[in-house]
Amino acid sequence: MLCILHQSTDPYFNIATDEYIFKHIKEDCFMLWRNDNAIIVGKHQNTLAEINVDYVKEKGIKVVRRLSGGGAVYHDLGNLNFSFTRTGENTEMVDFERYTLPIIEVLQNLGVDAKFEGRNDLTIEGKKFSGNAEHVFKNKVLHHGTILYSSEMKDVSGALKINPLKYKDRAVKSIPKRVTNVANHLKKPMSLDDFTKRIMDHVLSKFDDAKLYEFTAEDLKAIQQIRDEKYATWEWNYGNSPTYDFQQGIRTNGGTIEMNLNVKKGFITAVKIYGDFFGTKDIKDIENALIGTKHDAESIKETLSKFEIESYFHKMTQEDLMSVLF
Repeated sequence: MLCILHQSTDPYFNIATDEYIFKHIKEDCFMLWRNDNAIIVGKHQNTLAEINVDYVKEKGIKVVRRLSGGGAVYHDLGNLNFSFTRTGENTEMVDFERYTLPIIEVLQNLGVDAKFEGRNDLTIEGKKFSGNAEHVFKNKVLHHGTILYSSEMKDVSGALKINPLKYKDRAVKSIPKRVTNVANHLKKPMSLDDFTKRIMDHVLSKFDDAKLYEFTAEDLKAIQQIRDEKYATWEWNYGNSPTYDFQQGIRTNGGTIEMNLNVKKGFITAVKIYGDFFGTKDIKDIENALIGTKHDAESIKETLSKFEIESYFHKMTQEDLMSVLF
């Protein structure tokens, strides 16, 4: 496994780097990195519904869409990020606890009672300090997570906003988690650089094949191209949206899902699905299949029956999708 201490703090470049190690480096990878002043939104999210536009503009916060599902997160230089890529024997690879275990082990060795809770969170004393997301393609997984170490909490709350569609609820009720910085729970003060080194040293000792790796000039050139052509573009981060005449969202046990439809003469002519859900298959398959379908229950149920819903929307059912479509 290649272990990379990535020095860039450019959010566009760093999210492009995540894609690069996932798609273009054959070896499994572990990477530590930081972003300066950014909101990273999930692959399926409606960006404008997730951010406080005026605040983002005022503070010069960059907005970047990542490859994986899940919700929007705020990054600053007090936030440490980690990524794992791994090739497996099958696509049954969504396993948040596996990839967050090294982080928990480091913190517990420092006397901090860190725990894995919920779908994809790490907590200390019931307060969230890490959110995690995964992207699976064929037999390979990209897992990345955040670690709030010494972040400016006022910016975390100011940069993001609650999507009102999330209030319509089909999921088991839960109390929203408060957030905390790791630095507040350490027995002795430690710089973020020292904490970063502690994690890297632990991963290097934990995995037999782990070794340090530095990007080559060719690597950096390829990453820069991905950055410029994809992650720094409005098309990727915000996207062109059709004029919706039907919009509804719910919260399910698999996360939130928002359905946007354009319906003309009873037939669906455009579809866009947003949310903080996870999945192993591309939801465009379902979006495309719904186009041309009558906006009635029987027709849509027949269309959805051709798909294994769990593969597109982790921990969701056909009933969940039907409820958000009407």
